[in-house]
Amino acid sequence: MNDLHDTDGGTDGGPGRLILLTTSHRIAPGQLSWPAWRALQAADRVLCPDPGHPQLPFLREAGVTVELAAPTGRELAEAASGGRTVVYLPAGGGEGDRAVTDELARLGGSGLVAMPDLELLPGSYDLPGARLLDLVQVMDRIRAECPWSSLRTHEDLAKYGIEEMYELVEAIEEGDREAVLEELGDVLLQVVFHAAIAEGDPDEPFGIDDVAAGLVAKLVHRHPHIFGDEVAETPEQVQANWIRLKGVEKSRESVTDGVPLASPALALAAKLAGRARGAGLPLPVTPPAPLYDDEAALGDHLLAEAAAAQSAGIDPEAALRHAARRYRSAIREAEAGGGIGQAGEAEAGGGAREEPEE
Repeated sequence: MNDLHDTDGGTDGGPGRLILLTTSHRIAPGQLSWPAWRALQAADRVLCPDPGHPQLPFLREAGVTVELAAPTGRELAEAASGGRTVVYLPAGGGEGDRAVTDELARLGGSGLVAMPDLELLPGSYDLPGARLLDLVQVMDRIRAECPWSSLRTHEDLAKYGIEEMYELVEAIEEGDREAVLEELGDVLLQVVFHAAIAEGDPDEPFGIDDVAAGLVAKLVHRHPHIFGDEVAETPEQVQANWIRLKGVEKSRESVTDGVPLASPALALAAKLAGRARGAGLPLPVTPPAPLYDDEAALGDHLLAEAAAAQSAGIDPEAALRHAARRYRSAIREAEAGGGIGQAGEAEAGGGAREEPEE
């Protein structure tokens, strides 16, 4: 450690200047702001209590001399006396550094000590999304050290992903902002957890950066009106571009390709009908029952049907899922020119438009 009372470099007198230079561990070392570099290069002394501070190699490479020292607040104030400028790099916000800043505050408030001009200078700022780096780091450690998490597979976690999405939907429908915040975190956990598992695959590993890179490429490609030369001034034009580009990407042979059969039965049926309607293919036969244009009335009808099925010993979810699968087969027959068969018949337009999907 260097002698903090060394007076070389300051001869003008006066209280001097003490700069507390903070940095973010989420930003690559060396990526400091111009004011930070300017302060470091102009300082009479640069002090740091942490020999492992990530900025030190880059400061030395830039010709900045850093003295390893663990000063008290009073010692820092004295080091700046004589008109010197002293830059202090805290050791990542540890207890010792908080003690230093607290002592400086007490000294300044006492009026008994000639204090230097104090300045808190952020050397780097967290960018939007920077806390995601913390999440990845924490997840990697949990995956490596937790007896339960270290053994999980994609198959083990699949059910949790579905549950978390349902809980998020419930929070959104209830308008509970605090719950939405929490549930979004739980959904994000599933993504990071699966990526950590995938990174350890011996044959086809990939990590969270690969997931993010693929998503970025997809979003850029499917928004040519933002990142390219195409024009889309209405939501309908955006949707048309999205569906067209997605069809080219996926090279799908059927409009039913990409519809997950593991979806809840109602969602599966609605998705298949939306795909068929968008392609001008026949829709399911409309049953001899009232058409519902009121959500509450339709909901009551579906609830009554589910209750009746349960009373008859029939699983309504399974029944609808099987019907949806039959309808999927009928759509493919119609695409092949074989007609819709018994599962449905041609029906003119109408109904909700299918939203773009990933």
